[in-house]
Amino acid sequence: MTTVEPGTTPDTTEPPSAPAEFDPDADSGPEPRERDFRVVGQSPAHHDFVNKVRGTLLYAADWNLPGMIHGKVVRSDVAPARIVRIDTSAAERLEGVVAVLTAADVPHNAIVEHASGGLGELTVEQPVLARDRVRYVGEPVAVVAATDPETAAEAVDLVEVEYEPLPGVYRPEDALADGAPLVHDEGNVLVNWHLDRGDVDAAFAAADVVVDHTYRSQHVEHAYLETEAGVGWIENDVVTLRISTQVIEHAVEIATILGLPQSQVRVIASYMGGGFGGKEDMTVEPYIALLVWRTRRPVRMIWSRQESILASTKRHPFTMHYRTAATKDGKILAVDADIIGDAGAYPCLSARVLFAGAALSPGPYKVPAVRIRSRAVFTNNVPTSAFRGFGAMQVTLGYESQMDALAAELGLSREEVRDRNYIEKGDLLAGGEPITTAVAVRETRDAALEMLGEPSQPSGPNRVVGRGFACGMQPYGRSIWFRDHAAAWVTLQADGTLLIRSGVTDLGAGQAASLCQIASEILGVALSDISVYIGDTALTPPAGGTYATRQLYMSGNAILRAARKLRDQLTPVAAKELGVPEDALVWVDGMVRTEDGTTGLSLPELVRAANEARVDTAVLNTWRARSGGFDPQKGQGHTYPDYTFGTHAAEVEVDVETGDVRLLKYAACHDVGRAINPTRVHGQIIGGAAQGIGYALTEDCVTDAGHPLSSLFADYLIPTAMDLPDIRVAIVESGEGRGPLNARGIGEPPIGPPAATIASAVEAAIGVRPTQLPITAERVLALLDQRELERGDSA
Repeated sequence: MTTVEPGTTPDTTEPPSAPAEFDPDADSGPEPRERDFRVVGQSPAHHDFVNKVRGTLLYAADWNLPGMIHGKVVRSDVAPARIVRIDTSAAERLEGVVAVLTAADVPHNAIVEHASGGLGELTVEQPVLARDRVRYVGEPVAVVAATDPETAAEAVDLVEVEYEPLPGVYRPEDALADGAPLVHDEGNVLVNWHLDRGDVDAAFAAADVVVDHTYRSQHVEHAYLETEAGVGWIENDVVTLRISTQVIEHAVEIATILGLPQSQVRVIASYMGGGFGGKEDMTVEPYIALLVWRTRRPVRMIWSRQESILASTKRHPFTMHYRTAATKDGKILAVDADIIGDAGAYPCLSARVLFAGAALSPGPYKVPAVRIRSRAVFTNNVPTSAFRGFGAMQVTLGYESQMDALAAELGLSREEVRDRNYIEKGDLLAGGEPITTAVAVRETRDAALEMLGEPSQPSGPNRVVGRGFACGMQPYGRSIWFRDHAAAWVTLQADGTLLIRSGVTDLGAGQAASLCQIASEILGVALSDISVYIGDTALTPPAGGTYATRQLYMSGNAILRAARKLRDQLTPVAAKELGVPEDALVWVDGMVRTEDGTTGLSLPELVRAANEARVDTAVLNTWRARSGGFDPQKGQGHTYPDYTFGTHAAEVEVDVETGDVRLLKYAACHDVGRAINPTRVHGQIIGGAAQGIGYALTEDCVTDAGHPLSSLFADYLIPTAMDLPDIRVAIVESGEGRGPLNARGIGEPPIGPPAATIASAVEAAIGVRPTQLPITAERVLALLDQRELERGDSA
């Protein structure tokens, strides 16, 4: 342990049997000659750090083009409603306005979403611009372009839209009721997943104890530093977009919307100031593309913070009813969970989020029998979609609260009840598939608790201190029935420098830098001699989007294999030139030389020799992840490639007069398999923990009948540095990840445990468990009142 201080239809493939020992995906682990790491495991600076420090790195909103005009979106201020008429004449007459477009101007006005699970496949179209009906406040109804942003904003106000209000539904529970208003004619249930294994009813009948509770989470905003932004222009009759996006593959959808062949749309991902899943769906792309194609002029669009909070997708609020059956010695017999997620007005990625919630709802525990139901329900709220944690975050509150409640019911310590139930390699997960890599959750728990140190004393009267912890598991990589793949192109150039091309998008977490570090390790090229081109549909091989903690796993493995293939095809050339056996050579310090350094070739010399020998000095590699299938009718099968496990621990002080919760200490530990760059791992854990603490204590997108009441950071409260203690971090390196060189993904896992951790600590302080997020002062006071009532009843 290294301590660092402050849309496809599934098939019905049967799950595999448990392997006897670790079996990484097709040589993801280090080869014998790669075990003495020189670059991997170190923390060199990013290749782009100088420009970031100097403020010269260009983000999407920084680009200026000659003759550029500015786009704005006209959004509904009521919903649901029928659109009676749209009058754009006043806006069109305004001096400086170049274009005003409505649904009638969109060649193919639909983003088609498919969802599978339980109910079969449901197809729902989301219009690019609303045609005859709006379903949520903030839905786009028109788009304008003008010579400057101020004129564009004025034109937005001049577009007249007459609405006929319709009955709405804003709570999933209400949307499920008989006779509820329909958000879509197809029905209010988007998807209904179920996972079933074992005889749940028999397990509950035989149980010595049953723990039964309901937990609720809230809408949450992504709150990235950089709002949605982009520029677009036409070059050689190709619509070219430079966008703050996690997914350049949206070029396919944009081409469909414009009615163009895919070859006429190019998407370039700028370096980003955060995404967290909020830029996984399309944001500004279709509107910029429409305006560019219509006006034939460069267009820039930047959403204000208020517009971003109003219209961007949110984290799903979950209502989770858990029942846990156990023996008197604390062994879990069964989990029965019913999860309802608010999908908002359109599908987006809700079906996948609710699948993740279902698959992960038992947590990192052995559960012989499971019955999980997970539904995504349409409402007239803003659509919900991907957000760091992707369904796993919400259910962590549920399963960890159940474990604490079980411990209290049986008079066991929270550690003891978990020790009796932790999952181990070879055990079956909820979907019936075995876990095939190391499960170091106990080690992460012990490390997190140790880092808290000695308990603090209350700072004054009417204040109490409590400690808690929560364990979590998060998949990395997409659901494996998607048969995911990523490609990477590696070229050793004439001067001995290395060129990497990958379709990866960089959200600011160093995704591209990790690829460079892996290639440097394998080929012995200094990081300063590596150039990387990323995120361009015209110039880089496809890598899939940056989401699902998949890029290190996917593109990292693609780079690893491309670099190895390049090494393996050039090593014989060097061996022949030097007159030594191939296995006597190593690639290090810009040379291919013998271990003792007595003879060798520089990389430029090797390239010349390879060209003379007619051996390629470039490799394009496509890596294909584990594949399998999940049967939604049986509720069994493969789910995800692998998981990252971890534990967080916290100490809080609660003011019992005001209900204020103050975080005193916080510690986090995760098994990362192998840390490619420990500093970046450290940063991801701290950032995820901080984001999760906001989710636990302050963040809430409050609405009133679909109308947002939290539209600025003045009333949507994210934690600042003043609100957080030093977050202590420990890293476990089990060496059993499925990523390159046995790394595990760490982008999402740290955001899962904080809410359950803080709820555990608050309960330890006041004796009552928070079951609804965020844990505000008002809710804490309500819990204290509940405690006094219960004491009175028992007196």
